[in-house]
Amino acid sequence: MRNQPKYNFIKNTTYALKGLTDLLKTESSFRLELLIVIILIPVIFIIDTSLTNKLIMFITLMGMPLTEAINSAIERVVDLVTLEHHDMAGRAKDAGSAAVFLSISIFVITWLVILYTSFF
Repeated sequence: MRNQPKYNFIKNTTYALKGLTDLLKTESSFRLELLIVIILIPVIFIIDTSLTNKLIMFITLMGMPLTEAINSAIERVVDLVTLEHHDMAGRAKDAGSAAVFLSISIFVITWLVILYTSFF
């Protein structure tokens, strides 16, 4: 059985905000992706396309910082376990980077297709 305290919405929200604050302070990739999110959110509202397309655009846009946060967590745990070069540690970090790459690819392809079909 896990030694875990009862769920507390306020405490859990505080932990989440602490994590976001730390990501903003320490992860330049996360800050860049957040800047892209801030710039492109208004585009979703402005573009003349279906609500479904807008939701897909929003989900794929938010997938980037979400995946970056998960990748950062993987990297931090690996670094906590060992700072020495280890094949499995490198593979774990590479898998996290691959997830970020895939989320960015999905975002770019989805947005290009929706923007193309909306304007042409």
